[in-house]
Amino acid sequence: MPSIFAYLSSEVDWCEDNFQHSEVIAEYYNTISNVSFFLLLPTLLYLNHQYVQQRPFSAYSLAIMLLLVGTFSTYYHVTLSYVGQMLDELAILWTLALKYVLWFPKCYFPGFIKNRTQFVQLIGVTTVICTLMSFIKPVFNAYLLNCISLHLLYLTFQELKKCSNPRVHRIAAFMVMWWVLAISCWLSDRWFCGFWQRINFCYLHSFWHLLISIALLYCCPLFIYFDVVHEIPSFEPELEYWPSDSWPIALPYLALRKSYKRC
Repeated sequence: MPSIFAYLSSEVDWCEDNFQHSEVIAEYYNTISNVSFFLLLPTLLYLNHQYVQQRPFSAYSLAIMLLLVGTFSTYYHVTLSYVGQMLDELAILWTLALKYVLWFPKCYFPGFIKNRTQFVQLIGVTTVICTLMSFIKPVFNAYLLNCISLHLLYLTFQELKKCSNPRVHRIAAFMVMWWVLAISCWLSDRWFCGFWQRINFCYLHSFWHLLISIALLYCCPLFIYFDVVHEIPSFEPELEYWPSDSWPIALPYLALRKSYKRC
């Protein structure tokens, strides 16, 4: 029986040919495309520095988890090992769990949850159970994680129904667009590998890495906008674009303005 650390010991082998471009890296393009996660981290922290100052624990905790996602995904695609697969998928699972813990609005708590402490306990227990179950059938992990993202899209839709700001709706639309493109690449690489191999284009999973990173550039400012609306009412959040609103390609970020009351 091969070691769980051994090359190619994972149950999942993506469409890209193994060791085609390197004797050390199993999936070359799937590996190097993870650079997008390492670029994502400083970009989000820099652009949303006002939010980082107000909520440093939330911001840096999520940043650390995204760093782990990029690191473990790189290791996984270098080795295609069982350990690499588990680390990659569990890092994503715990990142999503942290996102729920930090940003899930209290108004959507289940009826039996009375405060955020209880909600954190619920998410913690659920995440531990999912973690243990993931060792039973690892191949289903990724599908489970993508199903969780559907709930986050539903939460976004619920928040948009209460928001009349056209800029918020625009950023949400771009987030969904990039997510749909990303998940389409992921599914196509998984389900239609034979077709892509016949036309010698086996790199859609590397596109998934790039596109989901772009989606997160829209997702994170959007969710921290909702977080400020619900949890920091002393500020008026505004979604703006860097370097300028007038540029055809620009990155969204959250700006915080001190609110004031009229007498």
